[in-house]
Amino acid sequence: MAEVKKLKRPELNTSEKLYLFALAKGAAVTLKHAFKSMTGKARGSEALKSSGLGLTMQYPEQKWDDQLPEHYRGAPALVTDEQDRERCVSCQLCEFICPPKAIKIIPGDIPADDPWAKVEKRPKEFDIDMTRCIYCGMCEEVCPEQAIYLRKDYAITGSSRAELLHDKQKLYEIGGKRIGLVNKWNEIK
Repeated sequence: MAEVKKLKRPELNTSEKLYLFALAKGAAVTLKHAFKSMTGKARGSEALKSSGLGLTMQYPEQKWDDQLPEHYRGAPALVTDEQDRERCVSCQLCEFICPPKAIKIIPGDIPADDPWAKVEKRPKEFDIDMTRCIYCGMCEEVCPEQAIYLRKDYAITGSSRAELLHDKQKLYEIGGKRIGLVNKWNEIK
């Protein structure tokens, strides 16, 4: 039989119980960042000086579009190929992997007179609820046909929930056309 060892939790002294040192350390970090911002040495302060109104970005007039990092993940959109065919083949992998269940796909058939009718299928309906989307990028990574992309768009607004439910037509409209082979982690070829 294995020997059971009982471990005793270490006793905290009075200063550790009051956690004043931890509070002072956090306040020092906050004051350091505030001082950097006030002296203009904070990251991005050069771009904000042009507003003439201090350290705050004046949002509608100034935007982060030119300062977005390369790895930024924005809102999802569908793309077509060079012959304006839908790249999406309704495999529904993006729907299954979506953590907040923001994607809903209803598969449909391609008309019999289309030359691709026996090879592929396409979505009858493809909806993304942008109020639920968390911009995680899992839909883009799992897509075998490279039909869904996260574009560099962060200002998605609407006056009602219905405007933030992007249907297939709107997703293709904002996604555009991708020509040639696309290697997601390399340059577009």
